[in-house]
Amino acid sequence: MSFKIYTRTGDSGETGLFGGGRVSKDDPRVEAYGDVDELNAAIGMARSIEMMPRIDEVLAPVQRDLFAIGALLATPDLERMQQQLAKARIDEERISELERAIDDGDRELEPLKSFILPSGTPKAAALHVARTVCRRAERRVVHLERETALPALVVIYLNRLSDLLFTLARVANRRAGAGEVTW
Repeated sequence: MSFKIYTRTGDSGETGLFGGGRVSKDDPRVEAYGDVDELNAAIGMARSIEMMPRIDEVLAPVQRDLFAIGALLATPDLERMQQQLAKARIDEERISELERAIDDGDRELEPLKSFILPSGTPKAAALHVARTVCRRAERRVVHLERETALPALVVIYLNRLSDLLFTLARVANRRAGAGEVTW
């Protein structure tokens, strides 16, 4: 049995949530999970450019994490949100894994002495774009958090991920022999 991609149920400007209920497509919850989805796509784009095994190996599980976070954000029930986190294994240990990946990248880099412009190789530039999308997703989740209870790990994860994406952009430039442009 095949399913059609279009359902026509969103033609009136509303969308369905996991677990039931309908909301406007500009609802803060939809904005938050939409930005997480865009972030996931931006990371996928970065992964497709100039394959770099250690960088791409770090990002593949991040994409799975983001899929789970998007599902969590699309779920209005707090208990089901906690189940999504547990199922996805997004916990303090996962945050520590992101921090270790940042530390590993930092060992390859010269310490920052000034701000750098988001540029360099196509891979690094794509990672910088993903970082800015990550920051926007984080802001949307913080906004949603004012209206509804969310697990704190979601904001922590996105905050750490933006740091990781910044570090990986720098690593991609260094491995390609591209210099950083300071501001």
